[in-house]
Amino acid sequence: MPRAHLAIAADQPGPVIDRHIFGHFAEHLGRCIYDGLWVGEGSPVPNTRGWRNDLVAALRQIRVPNLRWPGGCFADDYHWREGIGPRAQRPRRINAHWGGVIEDNAVGTHEFLDLCEQIGCEPYLAGNVGSGSPRELREWVEYCNAAAGTLADERAANGRREPWKVRLWGVGNENWGCGGNMTAEYYANEYRRFATYTRDFPDAKIYRVASGARNDDYHWTDVLMREAFQGPIGGPMLQGLSLHYYTVPPDESWPPSGHATEFDLKGWKDVMAIGWKMEALVRGHRAVMDRYDPKALTALVVDEWGSWYAPTAGTNPGFLEQQQTVRDAVLAALHLNIFINHCERVRVANLAQTVNVLQAVAFTEQGGGRLVLTPTWHVFSLYAAHQGAQRLAVESDAASCKHAGLDYPAVSATASLAADGAVNVTLCNTDSEQPAALALSLTGRAATAPVAQVIAAKTPNAGNTFDQPRAVTAQPLAGVVLKGATVQVTLPPGSVASLRFA
Repeated sequence: MPRAHLAIAADQPGPVIDRHIFGHFAEHLGRCIYDGLWVGEGSPVPNTRGWRNDLVAALRQIRVPNLRWPGGCFADDYHWREGIGPRAQRPRRINAHWGGVIEDNAVGTHEFLDLCEQIGCEPYLAGNVGSGSPRELREWVEYCNAAAGTLADERAANGRREPWKVRLWGVGNENWGCGGNMTAEYYANEYRRFATYTRDFPDAKIYRVASGARNDDYHWTDVLMREAFQGPIGGPMLQGLSLHYYTVPPDESWPPSGHATEFDLKGWKDVMAIGWKMEALVRGHRAVMDRYDPKALTALVVDEWGSWYAPTAGTNPGFLEQQQTVRDAVLAALHLNIFINHCERVRVANLAQTVNVLQAVAFTEQGGGRLVLTPTWHVFSLYAAHQGAQRLAVESDAASCKHAGLDYPAVSATASLAADGAVNVTLCNTDSEQPAALALSLTGRAATAPVAQVIAAKTPNAGNTFDQPRAVTAQPLAGVVLKGATVQVTLPPGSVASLRFA
């Protein structure tokens, strides 16, 4: 049985882990918004002003800090005025990006910001740069954030007197592709122009996120930092720069062809190895940003990440529906560990997407009332303890795995010190065949028996369905042994675990 020792510097708290690392993403794509989060006020599914209550409760439970909307590619084809006012008068458009279905704009600004208030999270609005104008984005900001004036009066006439004071704003999305097929140099100038008009209002300071690179396009990051980081009168023009990277097995070719549930040992390792490339990407983009911004004033915002497989057979291929297994739980833990370990620079991240699309945290029954939480939801539940805590350094002698010319850790770990003094440790075993026997020590702190939980399954293909909704959930982890100053724990094959030392 593989063995590894992990030493946790419990007496040396480091940087704060920004809670916004644990954000989510809801695009007008497939059944994410409609028939997912939104069922409408007249639905037999229990809802509050159209948003289904059970899903809102599930998102509150994992303490979702922010929700990105309306896209994605949809954002750079979205005009916010089409989503305000009486619903019966809102225009109907073709969703040209996703499935060619009719978008009736039933969910617009007021509805989405109501959802965020129900969840208790911050909205992260993606502005239209590709087909929009600086004036359109400026007026959306004013409509949301101004306390007085013509646009504030219009907002009040539509049912909301007080400003929402939306802080997080994306200035475009994937402008190297579906957001306009721009070059880095062209977008840098467009960003400066659009950002100039996304103005702060009293008590509503804007956090601007520039559309950043895809995968390893370090040139894009270099150009944006060189041309848009420094403002004309000092200080950064951008508070965040995005990065998008998806785990696309078996070889990152397009369109995705990997199967979500029918995979062998190679299929498991493909996801671990390709997913772990996020570590190198974060390091690479962070190094570019460090050259221009050594004080890390601008965050690296990984606002699209997750697994991407071939769509489920029989579904609209433009809806990007895919099932999940315990493999995706381990992948989620790997990514969150990467973001936590780079939290000096990574301060916002968004899993794609919230429900029914890609690596969702929940599925809803099409046209029905049932809801099932995915293995990924249970990972976010375990990791919620890290929100706002101080990262603790973890030294590990765990082995490195090799697959298809790529390396990834056999065991990945993070730890943090919470405000109440508890030490929380999260771990994942990336080996789907063998358990991992670990010995943990906490420096500067007496070892105590932890509260331990684990997400695991008898087979790596196991997942949750409407008929078996709790096949993969967090359960108490047995066999944790305290020996002197060391805690011994064995992680099952292909698993995610958390230990809480009170």
